[in-house]
Amino acid sequence: MYLKLLQQLKMALSAHIRDNYGLEIAVNLEKPPKIEMGEAASPVCFELAKRLKRAPRQIAQEIAANLPTVAGVSRIEVAGAGYLNAFLDREAFWSRATAEEEAGSQPRGAEERAGPQKVIVEHTSINPNKAAHIGHLRNAVLGDTIARILRNAGERVQVQNYIDNTGVQVADVVIGFLHIEKKSVAEVQAMASLPRFDYLCWDLYARTSNEFQFIEDDRAKWVALRGATLKAIEEGKEPEAKTSQIVADAIVGFHLKTMKRLGISYELLARESEILHLNFWDAARARLEAAGIMQLATSGKMAGCWIMKAEKDEKPDAEVTEKTDDENIQDKVIVRSNGTVTYVGKDIAYQLWKFGLLGKDFHYKRWMDAPSGEIVWTTTTEADDPAAPHFGEPAARVYNVIDTRQSYLQDVVAQGLRGLGHAEAAANSVHFSYAIVALTPRCAEELGYALTPEEMKKPYVEVSGRKGYGVKADDLITKLEEATLGEVTKRHADMPADEQRSISHAIAVGALRFFLLKFTRNTIIAFDFADALSFEGETGPYCQYAVVRIRGIRRKGTEASSSKLSAESAAKFLAGAEGAGWWELLLQAGMLDYASDASIGAHEPAFVAKYAFQLAQAFNNFYHKHHVLSEVDPQKRAFLLGLAEIVERQLVKALGLLGIDAPEKM
Repeated sequence: MYLKLLQQLKMALSAHIRDNYGLEIAVNLEKPPKIEMGEAASPVCFELAKRLKRAPRQIAQEIAANLPTVAGVSRIEVAGAGYLNAFLDREAFWSRATAEEEAGSQPRGAEERAGPQKVIVEHTSINPNKAAHIGHLRNAVLGDTIARILRNAGERVQVQNYIDNTGVQVADVVIGFLHIEKKSVAEVQAMASLPRFDYLCWDLYARTSNEFQFIEDDRAKWVALRGATLKAIEEGKEPEAKTSQIVADAIVGFHLKTMKRLGISYELLARESEILHLNFWDAARARLEAAGIMQLATSGKMAGCWIMKAEKDEKPDAEVTEKTDDENIQDKVIVRSNGTVTYVGKDIAYQLWKFGLLGKDFHYKRWMDAPSGEIVWTTTTEADDPAAPHFGEPAARVYNVIDTRQSYLQDVVAQGLRGLGHAEAAANSVHFSYAIVALTPRCAEELGYALTPEEMKKPYVEVSGRKGYGVKADDLITKLEEATLGEVTKRHADMPADEQRSISHAIAVGALRFFLLKFTRNTIIAFDFADALSFEGETGPYCQYAVVRIRGIRRKGTEASSSKLSAESAAKFLAGAEGAGWWELLLQAGMLDYASDASIGAHEPAFVAKYAFQLAQAFNNFYHKHHVLSEVDPQKRAFLLGLAEIVERQLVKALGLLGIDAPEKM
């Protein structure tokens, strides 16, 4: 509502300036600090003053006096040295809000964006070598949320999950099974059907790392064995290739079920194995070599490796350099000396395919281990399933949800695209970065980790998959559900058990998703159970409880519905000193699309989370101040009920964009 009015006002001001002053100028609008100053303000007259060599206030007075009527705007006033302040038509705003209530919620912009180009959001992309952990959840929740926000804005979004089933992490688990556990392929196949095979691999991965990587005497043996295993997996040699397939496919199935618990799903699993076996990498490599971007190193530590020369003045991230065994020095290794391809090389090929620049496409089939009720597709070397969607259509924009520690590698991928002459694709490939998720010392202790006195004093405790130190995603979700179920059972002892569990699940998911979303992406999160589950403060349950309150009011006040109130009557209540607070609540409810667009522009889902919290907070203030059901004036009671219902709809929609359900009771 609010955003559309701003767009109309911008268009009117731009047209008026063009027609009357002969200038094309960008019109910016901002929200004034006080409601008494209007609902939108523009400093455009200051820019006009520079060009016209006139006083900005004089220009502002001319525009305010002569601007044609703008739908939804009651008047324009001049403020300060030359601001244009717009005051919205409150009656029209109420009419639009109640009309949207009756029409239902549709993705905005859909009618205006006929046939929009595809946008890819690639997220989650967990190495399929162990159970998902809390850090993976931040990736998946961020990716799922930005996909929801983009769809709501009318974009045609395709969600992909990149499966690195030929990488070093899978190779480490293969080494663990074949060389430490001494298992046969048949034995690994049998173990893969165990209920918590992903947990078993979690422990084995940590054990394998401890056996080799952290014992200096075995480092040479470790490097040689890992290299040989990677090469065997890439070339399809047994038993390594079959073992890696068993492990990766089984773990992906567990990951999909874990994410389903948070309402997260995918359209395509793009597997790294097909990038190799369908010759995507070979096609990309030929282009990189022909363009002189990739060169063979003949001396130094990288002798025998194919490398990409660093761009001028480029410096790799120090932390990345330190942690990757000399691979990420200034000249980036694309192909190792033993012929295996690094992640960056395969990702360049994948990015070229996303933008339709590779001249090749995958084959597709149904993923048979999808969560109940879902259809998920995957890449394959087998024949295409005729029912498969056309995933190979070029994307106009790509969001790559990958943590900040991979920033340098993402820069190298973009460098590869630019070097091949695809600067536009590089610019439209967005690294949707985020910082790590750690634990508060209190949370770590609750999970059974023994902390040193020094760690207890730290603001957070980092997790490590290689050390097996962290919070498994399923354990976290289950613990949240159990904690919530106890509270729901106390409050609603007579409620059927299934309903108690359903509400507990909704609250647990709301608590977790909101906690992961309320921080800006590049803020380190220290997760804490007590903070996330609180019904007070900036939390998911706080926002959900505001909806529950409104629904409770509506159930008790159905005899005075908003449909009995005319827009003209509503406008009278919104006027004057008393109406100012109600108008601010209505205006705030109408600003969801404004917050959504800001999220897209800044790549910050946190803006929608902030909107939801502030709207819930504003409603709770309204709730405590005005006793809706005991209001004796029928018209005023109908107005207050109508206002509450508008807030409910917008808050439910905002929570929906965050992937959070609003239960009927809490």
